[in-house]
Amino acid sequence: MDLPLNVSFLQELLNTVAERGRQFLPASLRGDNDDITDLAQALVSVRGEASGVAIARHTLDTYRGLSTSERRNFFRFLATTIKPDDALVRGAAEAYLANSGTDTLSRLQEAVESPLQEFFRRLNLAPGATAEIVAMRRDLLTMLTGEPLLDTVDNDLMHLLHSWFNRGFLVLRRIDWQTPAAILEKIIRYEAVHEIQGFEDLRRRLDPTDRRCFAFFHPSLVDEPLIFVEVALTDDVPHSIQSVLNEERKGVGGSPTPTVAAFYSISNCQEGLKGISFGNFLIKQVVEELAREQPQLKTFVTLSPVPGFARWLSSVLADDTAATVSDRDRVALQVLADPGWVEEPEEDEGLKDAVLALAAHYFLIAKARDGRPVDPVARFHLGNGARLERINWQGDVSEKGLRESHGVMVNYRYDLKEIEKNHEAYANGATVVAARSVRQLLRASPKGKSKAPIALPAPSED
Repeated sequence: MDLPLNVSFLQELLNTVAERGRQFLPASLRGDNDDITDLAQALVSVRGEASGVAIARHTLDTYRGLSTSERRNFFRFLATTIKPDDALVRGAAEAYLANSGTDTLSRLQEAVESPLQEFFRRLNLAPGATAEIVAMRRDLLTMLTGEPLLDTVDNDLMHLLHSWFNRGFLVLRRIDWQTPAAILEKIIRYEAVHEIQGFEDLRRRLDPTDRRCFAFFHPSLVDEPLIFVEVALTDDVPHSIQSVLNEERKGVGGSPTPTVAAFYSISNCQEGLKGISFGNFLIKQVVEELAREQPQLKTFVTLSPVPGFARWLSSVLADDTAATVSDRDRVALQVLADPGWVEEPEEDEGLKDAVLALAAHYFLIAKARDGRPVDPVARFHLGNGARLERINWQGDVSEKGLRESHGVMVNYRYDLKEIEKNHEAYANGATVVAARSVRQLLRASPKGKSKAPIALPAPSED
């Protein structure tokens, strides 16, 4: 992908400014000084634009050469040193309490504003800095466990990234077989739901006329997708990923008048942007794009994984009072211990009935400790205003699908007329809007057993 002329010119200009700005650096920072703490303090202290760009570039270059332990120490330094002045905050707070007004409030706001945010703003002056700062946060995320001190750095960095990656800056682009190879390679690498087995496999997902792929990009990361979605245009709501990715479709043009758009894979690409939601914007914009392109499309659904179902079911079976599990179901479910169960020529209806009933319980009754569904994918789509449309038996019989969900997949339906109402029901009351066919799968609790769900920690939705 070629850079737009104005972007290329701007980057060249910034590179020139950074290079020429080195002559304005303090003497202690000229030459080979690579003490990143000195550079950080200088960056928040310098006033000149040219020298600021040069220090920012030098800081990023130095960070790149640090070891993991040195990077951890650098983040600790930022948390303990680049922070508001306690005396100034105390004085400004006391002044505001003594005489609340516009001036004292302004001074208080200035006193409590995080110097760390200003540090990262100035760091972002360097050419190409945004991508490097995103990578810096990726490093930081791996260090947060057991290091509450670093939460301050992450919070300030997240505040800025939310602004820098505001929806208004994102650009939607279609990914097709003519997209530059460098980006196609990243699509293969970043696919997080259904692994892509090289370029031929990717071509089967992009080239046919009934397949689409869209991605969000950011002007500062011109050849790095932030998130992408793969779509199949079909005659009916798909019940399995096998039917969508079947190799026999290679070269087939598909239905001339598809009526269903099925979103079968959504992958976030940048670990450093974890916690910043792009998926809800992406799905809604792609729906609008497809509706304009092919007005005959009437149904918009997902074919979604259920990544936490197997773990949840295991916890349920370990506790006789935790959920609706009959003795007959327990016997049927023992088969799941053998990964080869799905290859049996005769389908066990008892197993199917038990799995689907418990899957309905998992979605409709089981809750995390925050009172919302256990499943992270469900939380995402229900929060966007989708309806739980169908639970699919043997929807994903891949090794990953069997390991994570015993093959179960689900369809969420995005009804444009109902999205806002469904979203409000979920946001205000954690209501799981589901089709009647899903609710009919629920069973009454066996006599003497509690229907109370097991409360699990709230899952990550990124």
